[in-house]
Amino acid sequence: MYFFITQLSLFDIILTTDILPNLLYIILHDGCTMSLAGCIIQFSLFANAEVSECFLLTVMSYDRYLAICKPLHYNCTINQAFCIKSVILVWLLGFKIMLLDSISLGSLYYCGPSIIDHFFCDFQPILELSCSDTSWIQIQAIVIVFFCVIIPFVIIVISYIYIVLTILKIKSITGRQKAFRTCSSHLTTVCIFYGSLIIVYLFPTKGQLDILSKVLSLSYTVMTPLLNPLIYTYRNKDFKNAIKKIKLCFK
Repeated sequence: MYFFITQLSLFDIILTTDILPNLLYIILHDGCTMSLAGCIIQFSLFANAEVSECFLLTVMSYDRYLAICKPLHYNCTINQAFCIKSVILVWLLGFKIMLLDSISLGSLYYCGPSIIDHFFCDFQPILELSCSDTSWIQIQAIVIVFFCVIIPFVIIVISYIYIVLTILKIKSITGRQKAFRTCSSHLTTVCIFYGSLIIVYLFPTKGQLDILSKVLSLSYTVMTPLLNPLIYTYRNKDFKNAIKKIKLCFK
């Protein structure tokens, strides 16, 4: 689990490095300018981090499923080879989606307004700048969202259905609480991340894109990376022991 949390931290670092500097500049200067190539690159890095995190959270849900539902098989299945192969696959899938998005957006002709009413270069705001026929790229985006967001989300839901059923079979209350704490951090991250992501990209409306989309976008571009370290360390014994050692050093 620590290995997967490390990869999750890397994706959060990529996301915040890509979004936050520009966001802070916009807040301080009431707007900013960016080249078209820079805008596409920003969205591509954003897409890479988000898609990779979707797949990584799915792998982590499988990790939690085995830990709770099939604990005797856990050490045999979740070994070093499985972890490395899973992470390599996650990175490769994220890179391929990033490359596909970059090529697709770069092939459009842009002649319309040059103003984006958003705090970063998201998919729909970029399309609104194009004078080309964007119907094909919107269909492509739906396919990508289905493959990269819906299918992983369904797998996570199924995993947690089995996890909940297994926890309910535990007779002792202490055992149930311990089992629930094992997956509570991951479940919290999934709810925050997927909740806002699905609302923004699966149920877009014109009014939502102008107002609600910005607020929801903050949750998975800023709030989730900010909260993940707190979520995964709040009940962690190793983290608490490290804090105690630091306090003793200052005394």
